[in-house]
Amino acid sequence: MNTAAQPISRQHRDTLGSARERPSYLGFGLGLRSQHYSEILGGDPPVDWFEAISENYMVPGGQPLAMLERIRARYPIVLHGVSMSIASTAPLNVDYLEGLKSLADRFEPEFISDHLCWTGVHGVNLHDLLPIPYTREALEHVVSRIDQVQDILGRPLAIENVSSYVQYAHSEMTEWEFLAEMTKRTGCWLVLDVNNVFVSAFNHDFDARTFIDAIPRDCVVQFHLAGHEHNTTHIIDTHDALVPDEVWDLYRRAVKRFGAVSTIIERDDDIPPLADMIAELDLARRYATEILPELHVAKESGREVARS
Repeated sequence: MNTAAQPISRQHRDTLGSARERPSYLGFGLGLRSQHYSEILGGDPPVDWFEAISENYMVPGGQPLAMLERIRARYPIVLHGVSMSIASTAPLNVDYLEGLKSLADRFEPEFISDHLCWTGVHGVNLHDLLPIPYTREALEHVVSRIDQVQDILGRPLAIENVSSYVQYAHSEMTEWEFLAEMTKRTGCWLVLDVNNVFVSAFNHDFDARTFIDAIPRDCVVQFHLAGHEHNTTHIIDTHDALVPDEVWDLYRRAVKRFGAVSTIIERDDDIPPLADMIAELDLARRYATEILPELHVAKESGREVARS
């Protein structure tokens, strides 16, 4: 397996930076799940776009690719990965990245995203999004790897904040300071997972509003909303429940700060019927339009699409 990556060239970095355009505002969408394929394709659900898990479609053929092909013909999509391991000390998996590029070239997503984390070491994928120390050394490492990934993909990457349950005693900055500097130095975008901010804030006893208020306004291109499991002393990010009131409150604050940002609700377990997901998504629409009256719904290709 080819796991080596060459540092990004100065010329290509300048070209990528000059071509960087903010992704289109997509409106209100859902994480694409196989349980909903037939309902999506059998009707005209009022969902503006879908976020597809990259790894589910990085295969040479089969039903997942066929379904994504049909859904992509009707809806915008974003590719969202869970195994890039951008912060790992192991070499970048270039085979994986080239496969991701091929997928993106085929389906032309609005953008590609993954997480600020590591997912394994010594060739072992732990299938978890593990936190990193927020140090200057880690920042240099992550910046270098994002540069390499953007070089291979030929497009800016969007990075998501993760929920965490432990902290590193030798961290030298806050998570939000790390994210702000990372975006400044790489030109990458941010996927702001509002639920993850709330979970980490509770677990580590910081003010979630401070996190939201410190993130640069011009780098957030997507909001994630999800539910979690509250265990009194700690919260676990489970993506198997309704978005709780406290996360909705934080979402409203994020909308006030960042404006019209493409928003999805994620559900990874105990997945309800599509109609139930759409009912919850309608709450996000309502809260956002209460704050941003300029949002309106326009007809596009027979489908309702939120626009600002």
